[in-house]
Amino acid sequence: MHFYIETERLILRDLLPTDDEGMFLLDSDPDVHKYLGRKPVQNIEQCREVIEIIRQQYETNGIGRWAVIKKETGTFIGWSGLKLMKETINGRNNFLDLGYRFIKQYWGKGYATETAIASVFYAWDVLNARELCGIAQIDNIASRKVLQSAGLRFIQNFDFNGDPYEWYEAKKVNTQ
Repeated sequence: MHFYIETERLILRDLLPTDDEGMFLLDSDPDVHKYLGRKPVQNIEQCREVIEIIRQQYETNGIGRWAVIKKETGTFIGWSGLKLMKETINGRNNFLDLGYRFIKQYWGKGYATETAIASVFYAWDVLNARELCGIAQIDNIASRKVLQSAGLRFIQNFDFNGDPYEWYEAKKVNTQ
């Protein structure tokens, strides 16, 4: 494991093959996919493939989404973190995207905001990134609030795969 961060209530670490059951619980829920194209996974093998893709991103890009573990119980509750987006979205590519996804029973407890803030600090302090981006479907008010709470600012509306989205950005403040 090459990535590990602790927040007040959570551990963020590399996604592991053993996270497959938690990922299936997360990504098979239609409510979780309400703002993600409404295509929940159908079997655990799809989750194993996603985990392998993310693990490859760690090697290729030096960054990828992280498993979120509840400290108190050791339970997998979702994923959060940064991803190098190479495909073009809203006319941009090769940008760091801040994202998160949690099992429904953990919604509304501030976990997304807690991990998003930790991810922003990691981007600035460890990766020395100059800019972060985030996108949220316009109707996904909770996700938009998380991005704003993590310090990203609304830039513009745009269309993505036929749905209306909002684009958010944060730029590192030069402290020298």
